[in-house]
Amino acid sequence: MSSSRTTTAPTAAAASHSQAYDGASPQLPVLRVPLLNRERDLYAYEILFHRENGDEQALLRSVLAMITDGALTRLVRGNRAFLNLPAELLPEDADVLLHQPRIGVVLQPHVAEDEALMARLQLMAQRGCQFMLDIGATEPGSSPEFEALLRMVQLVRLDATLLSPEVLAQRAKSLHTRDLSVVAGHVDDHATYERCLALPLEAIQGRYLLVPQPMAVPVLTANRLSMLRLMGALHDSNPGPVELGNIIRDDAVLSYKLLSCVNSAYFALPRQLKSVQQAAIFFGVARMRNWIDTMAMCSMDDRPPELLRAALIRAHMCEELAQGMPHGSTEMAFTVGLFSLLDTLMCAPMEFLLTHLRLVPEISDALTGRGGPFATILRQILAWEANELTSAQVPPQRIQRLATVYLNATQWADQVYASANEKSA
Repeated sequence: MSSSRTTTAPTAAAASHSQAYDGASPQLPVLRVPLLNRERDLYAYEILFHRENGDEQALLRSVLAMITDGALTRLVRGNRAFLNLPAELLPEDADVLLHQPRIGVVLQPHVAEDEALMARLQLMAQRGCQFMLDIGATEPGSSPEFEALLRMVQLVRLDATLLSPEVLAQRAKSLHTRDLSVVAGHVDDHATYERCLALPLEAIQGRYLLVPQPMAVPVLTANRLSMLRLMGALHDSNPGPVELGNIIRDDAVLSYKLLSCVNSAYFALPRQLKSVQQAAIFFGVARMRNWIDTMAMCSMDDRPPELLRAALIRAHMCEELAQGMPHGSTEMAFTVGLFSLLDTLMCAPMEFLLTHLRLVPEISDALTGRGGPFATILRQILAWEANELTSAQVPPQRIQRLATVYLNATQWADQVYASANEKSA
């Protein structure tokens, strides 16, 4: 990204740290996927890598560089992470991994059939490397070699899509009795998620986190209704700086978080902003409105933090990918990304929520799948998020662009979420 363009309020946070990922070399297309414990807190990240056939060695070099220069640690904020990397690519000298005790590797069952590779993995395990075996639907005890692999790993992931509820429960309990930490993967709906909560699982992973929970009748808690009313007032008309300040004047907590965030050293503003009105004049009303939406959503402490971070990442990516569109598009694109998870955050249908938010057609059409200038951007981000983009669908240059935008978006989202919750933390 060019550092010469004018930064918006939401992207100003990324400006001072853009050098972390915007180097001369292409960025490694990478995606972090959270595993959450039963309290919906982060247990670990799985790191997925986009790769094309024939570029395995280039992938390995990029991964090792990402570990040694600290980029991977920044991506996962120092949390535990498991690299979904072909075990065959693991270096003979595994010191790079062994010096990172919070970084492990995802293994596939087929490695049990490779005697030489098993010997290397055994040595790594003895030296403290953590492994998560993606067992999928493979039955434990299917062969002596597979049993040897099970004795080597610390975590085992089961596929909740491929296994029936009864078999999933039986295998989770059986592996748990062997002192293995069990993860349920591919939990893509809330019914499966609720069943998983009754099992002896260390973590749950899947698309359930990002999809709205089916509800016959939307019921908004007092806090969510208050937030919806705030957003409705922000988008109901075209408020000026004074009106914008008046809208949140009575919300002391939101005003405090907003001003604390924009005045933090992270933004490096030339002078301290003492009111929302001043901030709206400095950043512009449309950008400041986005910022208020962001702070309000970050205050939803009854929702999983990783869900809130996902909304922030989408917002930043939409805004960046809208660069070059007509004036005002970046602010609208930001809203599209931020509100794309509003139904999941609010536990209410999107159409119901939009009746309380008088959004411009360009935004509401993208959120409801009716099309519009931002629908294509959002669809591409969702495909990236699901790790479904390939060079057969989009040019390699677009994948590189998305890789850089995504990495910057994760860093921005992490910093904004941390700033918004600094006092409570």
